[in-house]
Amino acid sequence: MTPLMEDAVIAADSPPVVKTRATRLAVLYDYPEEQWPSMDLCADMLLQQAQTHRDVAATRVCPPFRRRLGRLPGVGAAGWAANGDRFLNRLWDYPRHARTLRDAFDVFHICDHSYCQLAHELPAERTGVLCHDIDTFRCLVEPERERRPRWFRWMMRRVLTGFQKVAVVFHTTQTVKDELLRFGLVDPKKLVQAPLGYAPEFHERPESDAIADGVLAELAGRPFVLHVGNCIPRKRVDFLLRVFAELRPRFPDLRLVKIGGDWQRDHRELIDQHGLASAIRHLHGVGRSTLAALYRQTSVLMIPSDSEGFGLPALEGLACGAPVLVSDIPVFREVGGEALVFAPLLDLDAWRETATQILAQSSIVPSIEIRLAQARKYSWSEHARIILAAYRRLAP
Repeated sequence: MTPLMEDAVIAADSPPVVKTRATRLAVLYDYPEEQWPSMDLCADMLLQQAQTHRDVAATRVCPPFRRRLGRLPGVGAAGWAANGDRFLNRLWDYPRHARTLRDAFDVFHICDHSYCQLAHELPAERTGVLCHDIDTFRCLVEPERERRPRWFRWMMRRVLTGFQKVAVVFHTTQTVKDELLRFGLVDPKKLVQAPLGYAPEFHERPESDAIADGVLAELAGRPFVLHVGNCIPRKRVDFLLRVFAELRPRFPDLRLVKIGGDWQRDHRELIDQHGLASAIRHLHGVGRSTLAALYRQTSVLMIPSDSEGFGLPALEGLACGAPVLVSDIPVFREVGGEALVFAPLLDLDAWRETATQILAQSSIVPSIEIRLAQARKYSWSEHARIILAAYRRLAP
């Protein structure tokens, strides 16, 4: 346990310090236009839980997203225009806004480590950040693994130097901590583990499983594989599609429901190559209640990622009682323990056979009691308790 973590526990268990007013906490959100629902969820849950602590006054902070290049006639839809607007908003507009907040709040929480360029404009000794993984810094610490253009590496160096300035770095798992220390990205004394939780909508209630949504009604009574998350390379959606194609001959009625993300070129090629289009439903903007119903109804939730910081969909799936098949990587062993079903990373034969057993309702899936008990080890209230205790120590 690090010194700051010890402080957090002591602060939570000791009598509260008498203050004349509540600690003013700024919760700095991502731009919603960037469409990172997991980051938005973490921020929302912290804000919601902070409202139950009477000695903390938490405020959502996020300036308007300004479209400049995206509004230009003839180029607005171009990828470079969207990236240019993201660059300007992240590196110019949001930092300028953050600079105006220095005296308005006692402490500052950056909800996404990739926004740590903001730390350059905030009082570092009163600022913390939630680190979800080290992907943001991969192009700097392992450039051979993730090649990026010079302008992107410059931006990430700006983010990294801000990350290294803050007073406390919250990490979600021991796996993330190990990577941070492996690459020497942060002073170990700043680290505090704050595991994630699952929202109230995610629960096991079979009686509420009838989905009224017309888009999803076609799934009623049909077996389907579920994947939740974006389509960035480490999610290995390409491998997911290969596994699904291998399962189709034995389970011709099987469907794949993909929540979130945009297909990459290789994904579209695989879909065409294997003739999968008619068997896939790709959904965006799915609310938590609908997502929870999908977790409850799925035949198997598959997460073939080659790396994760926490793997929130796995936890949400367990909370809903879903059978969850994941890559055998350390973070899933840490978060899911014996409640998950594991298959060797990117081993197509093993994934096909393991998924086949699950779809055939074999006994390889841990009991519903084990799945639900593992999920109950995590909560947003505990996540917030740890974070708020640390900020009480930082507040003037």
